[in-house]
Amino acid sequence: MLLLHTVLVAVVLAVLKLVCLLVAIAYFTLAERKIMAAVQRRVGPNVVGLIGLLQPLADGLKLAGKEAVIPSQASGRIFMGAAVAVLLFALSG
Repeated sequence: MLLLHTVLVAVVLAVLKLVCLLVAIAYFTLAERKIMAAVQRRVGPNVVGLIGLLQPLADGLKLAGKEAVIPSQASGRIFMGAAVAVLLFALSG
């Protein structure tokens, strides 16, 4: 029972850290886009929410809603499995 509790706590903490990291990256991207807009003397992302603070959420929802395109000659399992493997290797550091 203690092992299950320890594993569960570790998984919850890992997921929490991952979510915090992804949110931070989203807002760093928003800051980068606003800085680039200021340098180019144009309006940055300010359409969604107060001064564009919900723009990363809108971008994430748009990305999640996109259709996955798998080439017709490729094996779907291998094609998607390779993407998952690359993501896991990149996140494992």
